[in-house]
Order: sequence, then structure tokens, then C-alpha cells
Amino acid sequence: MKFSVLQENLKRGLTAVSHIAGKNPNLPILNNIKIETKDGNIHLTSTNLEIGVSSVVRGKVEQDGSFTIDAKIISDLINLLPNKKIDIELLDKKLNINCESFNTKVNGLSSDDFPLIPTIENAIKFSVDVNDLTLGLSQVIFSVAPQDGRVELSGVYCVVRDGIMTLVGTDSYRLAEKIISISGQIDSEISVIVPIRTMQEIVRIISGIKTLVKVDISITENQILFCVDGVELVSRIIEGQYPDYKQIIPTSYKTKARVSVSECVRSIKAASIFSKSGVNDVSLDLPDGKNILMISATSGQVGENISQVESMVEGIDNSVVVNHRYLLDGLNVLKTEMVDFFVVDGNTPCIFKPVGIDNYQYIIMPIRQ
Repeated sequence: MKFSVLQENLKRGLTAVSHIAGKNPNLPILNNIKIETKDGNIHLTSTNLEIGVSSVVRGKVEQDGSFTIDAKIISDLINLLPNKKIDIELLDKKLNINCESFNTKVNGLSSDDFPLIPTIENAIKFSVDVNDLTLGLSQVIFSVAPQDGRVELSGVYCVVRDGIMTLVGTDSYRLAEKIISISGQIDSEISVIVPIRTMQEIVRIISGIKTLVKVDISITENQILFCVDGVELVSRIIEGQYPDYKQIIPTSYKTKARVSVSECVRSIKAASIFSKSGVNDVSLDLPDGKNILMISATSGQVGENISQVESMVEGIDNSVVVNHRYLLDGLNVLKTEMVDFFVVDGNTPCIFKPVGIDNYQYIIMPIRQ
């Protein structure tokens, strides 16, 4: 194996794939990145047996071959090299890396035992705008319960039908739902649960893309494939039945308040200082006939805090107690200045929707007093 590549191109490719490789004492080769030259291209691949990521890097290939190298070592080294041409050659089971005054030999492992990355066949295929997917996932994945005992809640629920993809995340205490448009002809509905780690990886990969591109997605019964800008990520799908989350979303409300997101966040942070440890409770009160949202918390040990946020209120006198961490999580991913807050009563989930945007909602279960 022998090739030349610009440091910038190799760095970009390594950044895409190196995050999946990790310390695996049982299978040391999973700590490595596979570097393969074939068909005039440089291919970088990593896997943890659940997720596989590959990237095609532009360069000049002089000799085909393959080898695996420790992901952290090769990434750290390439990041330190100048933005110049790098010459890489496999000699005597060592990767010789030369760039201007830097001359390095790195030990590695044969690629013969490197796991094969599964191929996707007979899949349902469609495309999503990269910015829509980035925003959509960022507004959902924080609600997922990665360590929950219920495996079906440890991923993002994706439903594709009628030109849209619905993304849902929940940990049974709060729920986020985002709807984004897709391109492609889908003849039937398909729903899958994608592991949270997979979604976090695809967000990390596409967040660095500056150009306006599409993310191509392929789904089968047990795998999902994301393709974008020369990078492919393939992952298993979680088996299980996602709960019928629509049942917990209120279809009507008794009180509605429109408030400033920034003012609301400031008041919630102030109240959180006085919330009960381990409960994280803050009260949201909407007094009848007053255009204010009262945010408060009381602790026998610390004291109490009450603040008023100007708001446009419709409906009856109402109140609900919620976890301030959940509340801040939802408000912090909104991209609007104002948010609508819907309340039924203190025992029913409350809803937050960004003003002017009808494709996102965030639901929080109340803390019952």
C-alpha cells in the first residue's frame, strides 16, 4: 500500500471515522481504523460491531493494499502535521508516514481480521436536507433514555410516511417530537428505532458539513444507512415495540401562555437554585386575569425564589410543577424568541411549542404534589 494525500483531506476523513473506534480489550482490532487503497481511492473504516463508519478520501494512490492502525495514534499524529502533502507507505508491517520534516513509523495490525461492514440491500431509500436533520436530531436526542432498562426507549423512533419523517425521543418523563420533510417516493410507512449512539454520531458527522447537501438514508428491517459527503454510517436497528406516545400528548388545553424564551430561561435558572435536591421542582403558575407567568421554587434549607415573566395568557387560572432540568433542556434547543406553553392541569403533561413553527413540540410530565 502506497499513497499520497493532503493533510487537510486525511484529517477530515479521520475525524469522521475515528470516534467509533475505542478501547476494546477483547478485540484489539476494533481500536483501529482500517486504511485501504483501491480503485484509485483511499478508504477509511472503523466499527464497534454495532455501528460502522467509512469515509472516502481523495489522494494519489500508487499501490493498492490495506492495513489497520490505532485510531487515536493516527488521528493525533495527523492533526499535528502541517497542512501539506503526506506520503504514506506500508513497509514491513509498519505504516511509514512522511510529511516535510516529520518521519514516523507506526505499528499496526493486519486487516485480515477486521470485521466486514454490512451492506444494505432491498432498502427503502429517501433523502433529507442536512440542516433539517441536524436541527431535528438536536431537538430530540436529549430526551432519549440511553441507560433505561426499556431498550425500546434507548433510541430515536423514526416514522417515515407521506413525504415526512417524524423523529421522537422519550425517557418516559419528557418527550420531544420533530417532523421534517423528505425527498423520495415512499410507497408504504416504515418505522424503526435507531440507537442514540448512532444518532449522536451522525449529528457529529454532519455538523461539520458547510455545504448545502442532502443526507441519503436507506432503511431495512434491521439496519439503517446514512450517506453524506463521502461518509457512510451503517447501524443496527433496535428490536422492540415503541410505545404509542400519541396517547400521552394532550389534544386540548385550559390555559395558554406565550412567553420570551430567554426571559423564561433566566427565571427558571434563578428558581432552580431553590428547588429541592433530587426533585428539581419548579412551579409554573398562570394567575387568572394577569398576563404573567410566575416561576417559583421553595426549599426549607435554602429559601425561596419567585419571579414574574411577562406573557400573553389565555384561559383559566392554572399551575403545574415540573423538573427544571427537563424544562431547560427543551427551551435551550428552541430556535425562536417566543414559546407557547399549554397547560391542562397539574396532573397532565404540559406542552411547549416554538412560536411560528408547527413541526416541533416538547412535552413534560408534571411532578405530582
